[in-house]
This record gives sequence, C-alpha cells and structure tokens, in this order.
Amino acid sequence: MVKSMTGFGRYEVLENDKKFIIELKSVNHRYFDVNIRMPKKLNLFESAIRSLLKEYAERGKIDMYITYEDASEGVASLKYNSELAKEYLDYYRLMSNELGIENDAKASIIARSPEVLSMEEQTIDEDELWKILEKCIRGAAEKFVEARKTEGEHLKADLLSKLDNLDKLVDFVEKRSPIIIEEYKLKIEEKVKELLGSNQIDDSRIAMEVTLFADKVCVDEEIVRLKSHIKNMKAELEKGGGVGRKLDFIAQEMNREANTTLSKTSDIEISSVGIEMKTEIEKIREQIQNIE
Repeated sequence: MVKSMTGFGRYEVLENDKKFIIELKSVNHRYFDVNIRMPKKLNLFESAIRSLLKEYAERGKIDMYITYEDASEGVASLKYNSELAKEYLDYYRLMSNELGIENDAKASIIARSPEVLSMEEQTIDEDELWKILEKCIRGAAEKFVEARKTEGEHLKADLLSKLDNLDKLVDFVEKRSPIIIEEYKLKIEEKVKELLGSNQIDDSRIAMEVTLFADKVCVDEEIVRLKSHIKNMKAELEKGGGVGRKLDFIAQEMNREANTTLSKTSDIEISSVGIEMKTEIEKIREQIQNIE
C-alpha cells in the first residue's frame, strides 16, 4: 500500500499512576528525520524511541510530542536507621555517666537526631516506565500510519489518473508521427512540381529527403520508453511500500524523454501535446514528493 509522508497520530495511556500522551505528525522530507520533544527524565529512552519509529516510517520529517504525568511523583517513604538510633542512645548514656547528669533520652528525642529518620523518594523502575511508554508510542504510531495510508491511497488514485492522461498524450504523438512524415513527403512533391513540373520529378531524391526528415523527427524510441516508464510507475504504485524515491527517478526519466520529443519535432500539434506531456509529468513529480 502506498503511504503519504503526511500524517498524524495521537494516543493516550494511563497505567500504574503514570499517564502518557503522544502525538505524531509528519511532513515531506527526503530522509528519515525525527524531532522528539519530551520531559528530561525520559531522555534515556531517546535512542530506543527513534529505533521504534523506524518500524513505522521510512521517510519524512516527523515531530513527536510526549506528555508525561506521574501521580506517584513526590511520594516518598520514611526510612528508619535502627543502627544509627542505637549508636545515638549509647552516646546519650555515655554522656550521662561521664557528666553525671540525667539521661532523659526518649524515642522522640532520638527520632529527631540526624539521619535516624529520613524521607526517601521512590526510585524509577525504568523497565516498567519503558513498557508503558512503548505501548503508547506504538498506539500513536499505528494511528499515524493509518492516516498516512489513507492519504497515500488518495495520492495513488490521483497519480494513476494523471498517468492515464499522460498515456493518451503519448498515444497521440505515436499516431501523429507517421502522418507528419507523409505530410512532409506530399509537401516536397508539391514544391518540386511547382518548380520543375510533374514530368521531371526525381522520386529517388524525394525519397531520400523524406528519409532524412524521418530520421531527424523520429521519436519511436522516446515513445517506447515513455510507455515503459508509465507502465513501470503504475506497477510500482500497485506494489506499494516505500516507492517514493523510485517513482521520482522514473518521473525524471519521463521528463527527459518528453524533452527529447519536443526538441525533435517541428509539428505544431505534437509540440502542443509535448508541452501538455511535460506539464502532466511535472504534476506527477509534485505528487510523488508526498509519497514515502
């Protein structure tokens, strides 16, 4: 299936108090170019994110926006250092004995001693976080690809229509070419008759002139190649996949053959149709720039 390089996808996941919202959008680009905007704490996943996106797109300038909320963020647990508490208690007793004062150490006093009780933030489980993030990325990427496919099918239909029209123009040139040679022969014969009279016509000389003219204006090879290029482009469109670069190359070859056809002819009708061919090919090339 043909895919456009223009697309959009959005997906949202909420699991284990962690919420991700991911938006993907893309425009035309010759290569695979990804720009990711995300919270700093997710930077460790950047390489994995880029690798994952390559499963869904081959070309295009892709912008990814990641919104992340963690309801458990800021929640900390109380940590009790029993060994340190016992050490404080031993020193309180020692001070009491050495100084001859009352030991009024209570649990509440020891608890206020440095490091006995402390708040410890929960550590991030990277594997769990990536599992949720990956799920959200794939969800957004699938919607993104579907949008690209839908647009791609529209592009395909438009290109096939333009190729059909181009085929008709090529057919006209193919049918018209032998006629202009015959017209040239008649014109030469009339001119000779006018100058020399009907009894002095040298048929071999006229035949030679016509042959030279035919060689000069012959576009048989260009017609054959144009028809082949049209056929190949249609086949590539039906095959689908990442065919954008190949289609662009075929379109360049089409344009070369159309230019050669125009340069060879002096016939007004073929010149007019040749210009139409070039215009149609240019439209085709413009549309191909949108295909992955």
